Amino acid sequence: QVQLVESGGGLVQAGGSLRLSCAASGSIFSIGTMGWYRQAPGKQRELVADITNGGSTNYTASVKGRFTISRDDAKNTVYLQMNSLKPEDTSVYFCNARVLSRLGLNVYWGQGTQVTVSS
Repeated sequence: QVQLVESGGGLVQAGGSLRLSCAASGSIFSIGTMGWYRQAPGKQRELVADITNGGSTNYTASVKGRFTISRDDAKNTVYLQMNSLKPEDTSVYFCNARVLSRLGLNVYWGQGTQVTVSS
């Protein structure tokens, strides 16, 4: 079984920074694209950023220049450095990964971590 566990959320003032981490564990052979999504109350879940196993990154327009996604394949971990946070970044953030394990190729989700940005 594969699990994704997020950490690093919390309450921060506008203009501040947070760093989210998401570690994958289990019977993992390899991990493909890893990503961060967010979902605010009453809204659909949206992609924030993702990163391929080759290191190519993709960001939603509203976070470009403020957020940085990275990964450490030795630790099966993806990070999201969030700078210059705005109140509209307030959401539950979920990590996501395409994982090849003995169960086959599947997409897994973390449990979510709350990020709250006060004005």
